[in-house]
Amino acid sequence: MNLDGKNVIVTGANTGIGRVTALELGKRKAKVLLACRSEERARPVLDEIAASGGSAEFLPLDLADLASVRAAAAAFLRRDEPLSVLVNNAGLAGAHGLTRDGFEITFGTNHLGPYLFTRLLLPALERAGEARVVNVASEGHYRARGFDWDDVRRPTRTTTGFPEYCVSKLANVLFSAELARRAGPGVHTYSLHPGAVASDVWREVPWGLRHFMKLFMLSNEQGARTTLYCATSEDAAPQTGLYYEGCKEKRPSRLARDEALARELWERSAQYVGLAA
Repeated sequence: MNLDGKNVIVTGANTGIGRVTALELGKRKAKVLLACRSEERARPVLDEIAASGGSAEFLPLDLADLASVRAAAAAFLRRDEPLSVLVNNAGLAGAHGLTRDGFEITFGTNHLGPYLFTRLLLPALERAGEARVVNVASEGHYRARGFDWDDVRRPTRTTTGFPEYCVSKLANVLFSAELARRAGPGVHTYSLHPGAVASDVWREVPWGLRHFMKLFMLSNEQGARTTLYCATSEDAAPQTGLYYEGCKEKRPSRLARDEALARELWERSAQYVGLAA
């Protein structure tokens, strides 16, 4: 995909595989917007892209705050420019509590925030003619047993937060597939497992356990490969709504292929964020 001069948004681009993704897309001469919570933490990445001759800027975004999501989308839409690639990369695992809007923190941050952000940006994506939405999910979605619609409105209930993480990643895969069915013909969607990556997604896991886990994980550069494949590969260009691992299509879980569940998730999520289904 030729990205020269085209707008690209990467959420969580200040660290981990989001950082690597943003740097690589900057090298391809895209105009990269780093959608993150902190401009100070994003500054080194902005400077590195600029030093390589690329173009990058900061877009304030906190996915755990729906007002922030609406503000970030509105800021981009005011440009009245097309958006060629949206990489929904940001996420967390092992956290406990509620978002600002009263949703379980992992479900709210990993699914509801990206759902709202993507839907609000659809006009810009469709205006591009050829656009891609890349949702960084996880093989953890295979472990999810479905949705408890009451639990998504309660604080995190498990000690590890891992079951909630798996549910949020199932939501990512289902959302990607349903978006493929609903978006305009030029918008292609992809969900993926980046591998077990030693990234900042594990920042809420206690330090000792986190340090031990990362000894056995992939580097951020290795973890970004499938994201970049979905965002730029000519081989992936005609595909949409599929799930990937290791830069190849992979069959997702049975629940992730359930179109009725995907439709229900879409409709409930629309209600949660105040959009028409």
